Amino acid sequence: MLVEARGEVAQQQARIVDLEGAGTDARAEIERLTAIIAAFQRHRFGARSEQLDPDQLALALEELDAAVSRVGAGLDASGNKPRAPRARDANRGRLPAHLERVEQVVDVESKACACCGGALHVIGEDVAERLDVVPTTFRVLVTRRPRYGCRACEAAPVQAPAPARIVEGGMPTEALIAHVLVGKYADHLPLYRQAQIYARQGVTLDRSTLADWVGRAAWWLTPLRDHLLADLKRSPRLFADETTAPVLAPGTGRTRTGQLWAYARDDRPWGGTDPPAVAYVYAPDRKAERPSEHLRSFTGVLQVDGYAGYRALGRSIQIHLAFCWSHVRRGFYEIAASRPAATEALVRIAQLYAIEQEIRGHAPDERRAVRQGRSAPLVASLRRFLETSLARASGKGKLAEAIRYALNRWDGLCRFLDDGRVEIDSNIVERSIRPLALNRKNALFAGSDQGGDHWAVIASLIETCKLNRVDPQAWLSATLTRLVAGHPASALDQLMPWTSMPNVA
Repeated sequence: MLVEARGEVAQQQARIVDLEGAGTDARAEIERLTAIIAAFQRHRFGARSEQLDPDQLALALEELDAAVSRVGAGLDASGNKPRAPRARDANRGRLPAHLERVEQVVDVESKACACCGGALHVIGEDVAERLDVVPTTFRVLVTRRPRYGCRACEAAPVQAPAPARIVEGGMPTEALIAHVLVGKYADHLPLYRQAQIYARQGVTLDRSTLADWVGRAAWWLTPLRDHLLADLKRSPRLFADETTAPVLAPGTGRTRTGQLWAYARDDRPWGGTDPPAVAYVYAPDRKAERPSEHLRSFTGVLQVDGYAGYRALGRSIQIHLAFCWSHVRRGFYEIAASRPAATEALVRIAQLYAIEQEIRGHAPDERRAVRQGRSAPLVASLRRFLETSLARASGKGKLAEAIRYALNRWDGLCRFLDDGRVEIDSNIVERSIRPLALNRKNALFAGSDQGGDHWAVIASLIETCKLNRVDPQAWLSATLTRLVAGHPASALDQLMPWTSMPNVA
């Protein structure tokens, strides 16, 4: 489908010149491209949402939207506008109030009436706002520290101490270091690409210099990530997941596979007051003892996928595992085209998700009551159906494998029925994994285990900022400044993203 889409885009781009002068043909082309976009969106957001890779789909949609807009621009220029233009996905209403307003007045040349020569007076005005941008601008902060001496005696000169810096004796301000961190870990720009961007403004910074800044910032920020993880472990419910983190193996020219473990909290689906947060921890391997080490003091419900490494945690009396229905559904989805029983299982699971959609945001007791009254009978019926289907299926087939995956985790899959604070799946933490995957795709690998740890530390704080709608650039700049100025280690609570910065609009 994606290959076909790219072909469609290439063909329509070749035809644009001919289409711009022909209004009827252009309108037809817009309708055709709009239909292609609608088809992609059905694949992305409809029942078959797992068919296409979201990142590849986004790229294809960008090209198609741009293609439609180019045809529309030709029509606008020729005055031959379509009769019923497509509803555009555009921002509505006023632009954010916190943005600087730069006013320009477009006035008539003469204030004299063209009819009688009398003076014109203002009877109203039209005001239009457009979003403008000033590209990133570097500036140089010059710090002067006067030295004072006494003429009456030989006392030592007096001078204010130099402000503390992340890079002692170095050139970057904390705001610039924050900018580099956000570029690398939030916008997924490797350091060499950032160096290329800066060079266009005449600022030459070597990639190794930027890497030095990242490492120093990570050292200052590590206590905050550790404090964040400790705060998460005091929660009664957490989500856990892991993803690969390719790491360069010194001397071999190859990479080995490390792991980034994610531990997340998000109580918003049931109206909880604890702020959402995620903490990542790097480990050089995927051994089962890793999550046990990370969650040593945690007590409560841990929502996870089917990775066997979490089973050891489930044997603890302090931790109760809740498994993910999304992963169960995925196993049946992959074979639904050829297995009617898999299709039936998907229909039944979809009924559970429809109920969850209705009660999202409701109080825990209300969610539990609805689940006990409506979801529990559906779950019991689904189990009977799966057991019957398993008896009829080939023991080595994909259908039997998908059914056993569900039945072997049945107690954990039913956990959400008895607790309104537990989600039906672990999609919350899976969404927190996606930024790591994007960074991995752009940076390819971390240079060392220490680089993997830098990744975990800084990504934890940036993603927690994003979950709390806090600007990570502003938060990192202010937090690094406070840390280097001597903020006490006993007061790290004051630096958490949800307490130290106002939310963005």
